[in-house]
Amino acid sequence: MDSTGTPHESLVTSYAKAPTKALTAGDTTYAYRELGPKAGIPVVFFVHLAATLDNWDPRIIDPIAKNRHVITFDQPGVGASTGQVPHSIEAMANDAYTFINALGFDKIDVFSFSLGGMIAQDLALKHPDLVRKLVLTGTGPRGGKDIDKVVATTYWDILRATLTRSDPKEFLFFNRNTTGKAAAKAFIKRHQDRTVDRDKPISTRAFQTQLKAIQAFGRSASSDLSTLTHPALIANGDNDRMVPSALSADLHRRIKGSELIVYPDSGHGDIFQHHAKFAPAAVEFLAN
Repeated sequence: MDSTGTPHESLVTSYAKAPTKALTAGDTTYAYRELGPKAGIPVVFFVHLAATLDNWDPRIIDPIAKNRHVITFDQPGVGASTGQVPHSIEAMANDAYTFINALGFDKIDVFSFSLGGMIAQDLALKHPDLVRKLVLTGTGPRGGKDIDKVVATTYWDILRATLTRSDPKEFLFFNRNTTGKAAAKAFIKRHQDRTVDRDKPISTRAFQTQLKAIQAFGRSASSDLSTLTHPALIANGDNDRMVPSALSADLHRRIKGSELIVYPDSGHGDIFQHHAKFAPAAVEFLAN
């Protein structure tokens, strides 16, 4: 108990056990989870295409939450959050700002993956003082070459997964070799660590709206990322079929002083395949 006799909220450092909470800002009620010690600058996680709160890998979140306040959330229209998925990445960044502002934070670190990295870039460009550090994984810059092809790649891999009764992420995130297939199975299995209070799956309509927003992002004029002065850690595999690996090198060139990690023999889900190496690197980068 604290000095007022109120029981302390027990410290949760396992993502599988982090309770789902709700926060209303404007017309939207955001579903979110938080874990780790509630002190200092929080690390807000921005998730990938079609993902909900249940799609974060505990092998990435749990090591960071050991010493940091971690927050994951569903964008409007996704999972248990109310509202509609907006038609642009910029609008998604505005929604993220609304959520973070409603939580009362004026400084955050960002951990992002794929679509989340696109939203994170727009957020940092529009609100540079809000963001302290950026982790950008499996993502690329606005106007990046071949980002717009993600729609065709995604639908093709969903078909392949359906025909083999697999999870589409096994095809989209991992190489289809012995190493990749084993990493994919382990990754999918870890998502079942949480057995209660699971999130609602994304609707087909919300997923399709996200896809169109990514396509538009890829076909837009480039953003001036030279204005980003935040410490940035960029990571990808050497064979990313969803957001081509070359775009991580492109981001690295555009964001001055950024750090780039490229993992061998891995695809879009490289940070999950190589979590034993990447998680400590992310923890170190995000350390105060």
